[in-house]
Amino acid sequence: MSSDAPALDDRYNTSSEAEQAPRSRWLRYIWVRMIQMVPTLLLIILTAFVLLKMAPGDLVQVIAGESGGASPEYIARLRESFGLDAPLHIQFIHYISAVFQGDLGFSFRNNVSVATLLMSRLPATLLLATAALFISVVVGIGCGVIAATYRGKWQDHAISISALLIYATPVFLTGIGLILLFSVALPWLPIGGFADAYGINTPWQRAASIARHLVLPALTLGTAYAAIYIRLTRGAMLEVQTLDFVRTARAKGVSPYRVIWRHSLRNALLPLVTVIGMQSGAMLGGAILVETVFAWPGLGRLAFEALQQRDYNLLAGLILCSGAVVIVMNLLVDLVYGLLDPRVRIR
Repeated sequence: MSSDAPALDDRYNTSSEAEQAPRSRWLRYIWVRMIQMVPTLLLIILTAFVLLKMAPGDLVQVIAGESGGASPEYIARLRESFGLDAPLHIQFIHYISAVFQGDLGFSFRNNVSVATLLMSRLPATLLLATAALFISVVVGIGCGVIAATYRGKWQDHAISISALLIYATPVFLTGIGLILLFSVALPWLPIGGFADAYGINTPWQRAASIARHLVLPALTLGTAYAAIYIRLTRGAMLEVQTLDFVRTARAKGVSPYRVIWRHSLRNALLPLVTVIGMQSGAMLGGAILVETVFAWPGLGRLAFEALQQRDYNLLAGLILCSGAVVIVMNLLVDLVYGLLDPRVRIR
């Protein structure tokens, strides 16, 4: 009895260690991806700093211009107080320190700090990007699977032609077309803005108003990327369906829907997830046109206004904010990729 006890204890210890091994690999995978984010973030900060230094004029000249002029002695004192008389590497160190403390500078055109202005506009852009991403992924994957399932039939031809037409149409033209259709010819949805200016008395009414204003911008931005995901999903599905494990599943009598959704789609999603992560930054860039067309108060419209006003501090802050959002999106995509393909976490 006693001789069997150590063997039994070893068996339980081995089972516990086997359960902890995948968890430790997963945590290690997350930590490695987070560490890899640091050089990219520093490079983005360097890009914003270089933009500020390459722009014509500096903070002191902006202050002097806003006040109607100043003496050379006063300008020199201002440069010293802001640290602009220090070498570039010292200025860069001070800039990094300020960024990590949440100080992104001051927007003299808007008379508010850049961080405050960005935080007031960021939720609108994240809402638009999330809704557009949801539309693009659902429509892209769904239509791509249908096109691959009915390869060579009228469903495949209709979806492929529609995706090609949407991809070939500029985003702003798609937005204008949706406005003419759903806001002018069929006055179902508002033309632009974030919410109704009056008639809102409860949080539910405000949420419903924001949702109505969100439909057209999200459709405009989402369908543009859905056309890309349709083609990618269709091609990946057709490639996976020729592999041996799919043929084996069919030979065993597995139902066609189970073969498509359980065996084919999961493996076809791997390249699509990579593309979605790479295009997250492009989606934020496309939001500039969409937010301008629909007067959506997000970071895209703010970037357009900053370019018009030559607000370089705000532009640098927008670069940092957009870059940080893209880095976080890429991290999330890496985690999703690790969930879909456990082999990635072992590396």
